[in-house]
Amino acid sequence: MMGDRFNFHRLTALIAKEFIQMRRDRLTFAMMLGVPIMQLILFGYAINADPKHLATAVYAQDHSVFTRSFLIALENSDYFEITAHPETREEADALLAQGDAQFVIEIPANFSRDLLRSEHPQILVDADATDPAATGNAISAINLLAGSVLDRDLVGPVAKLRQGEAPFSLVVHRRYNSENHTQYNIVPGIIGVILTMTMVMFTALAMTREIERGTMENLLTMPARPLEVMMGKIIPYIMIGYIQTALVLLAARFLFDVPMVGSLVLLSVVLLIFVAANLAVGFTFSTLARNQLQAVQMAVFFFLPSILLSGFMFPFRGMPVWAQWLGEILPLTHFLRIIRGILLKGNGATDIQADTGAIILFFFAATVVAMNRYRRTLD
Repeated sequence: MMGDRFNFHRLTALIAKEFIQMRRDRLTFAMMLGVPIMQLILFGYAINADPKHLATAVYAQDHSVFTRSFLIALENSDYFEITAHPETREEADALLAQGDAQFVIEIPANFSRDLLRSEHPQILVDADATDPAATGNAISAINLLAGSVLDRDLVGPVAKLRQGEAPFSLVVHRRYNSENHTQYNIVPGIIGVILTMTMVMFTALAMTREIERGTMENLLTMPARPLEVMMGKIIPYIMIGYIQTALVLLAARFLFDVPMVGSLVLLSVVLLIFVAANLAVGFTFSTLARNQLQAVQMAVFFFLPSILLSGFMFPFRGMPVWAQWLGEILPLTHFLRIIRGILLKGNGATDIQADTGAIILFFFAATVVAMNRYRRTLD
């Protein structure tokens, strides 16, 4: 029959119809263009697996010309940027624990004297090895310095020190992860990634589903305030978030032998704030989306930069400054620092207060936006 034959005219009409539908669904069309562009920019400019200019604290008890030459060579390697000069060992350890320094260089008091006496002094290098990818190349670079960094200073009567082995040695301590196990860094981070993905997406879908099924009208007829509806929606997911975290922590301990040095009670308190912040984002998306497809698209658009700019997949300090600024806005960035600090370093409330405050600030901002959008939905 003639009607059963392939017809290019009908095909053209169907293609035109799909383009018209795409044009009407502006959010979907924007996502189709926006996600590839965002991936291109992030992977092309922001992602760097070889971080340089790492924050370095120098605890120098010797201030000789040899010390100055070593520190200048350290910065000239481009892997190290001296950002602090702690006065005590305790201050140096605090910088490392709080993440304000990636390395601590300790030069002993009698370094130059022992060097000139051919006693082969040592320089201690403490590295925050919670993320082995962030320190590996830098440690390799600093190990190359010992052999030649003092050649210009060892002249005249002490020129003989340039012969044979290096006149001093570097002792590198990989703190918090001495054997460079990548799972120590990845597995705790998975908790934050899972919670970000599930909490944002599930909450966005939950409210949008109410609208699509027509049950939102029942909520609107109830004498419930926006905050009550919002809390009623997110509290069940908070409980789910704790269950997910417990499962991952059990797997981390018994399958991957991830150390848990710090307080799990402190972690559970911060976890509540982090989950609430992500749920507030999901609630906001639900008030913007017209259907569940759009809700999923918004969740993906939030999740993608979160996983790429937070330091989960790539070293945070390896990104350019503008990417780090964007990453600092995201709650996942701060939660990864908190959970790794608590589990691997044994950080307390004082050590994590800055990152906790950033998540709380994000939570309040997202909550205000969500409630304002929900009131507009009611109108």
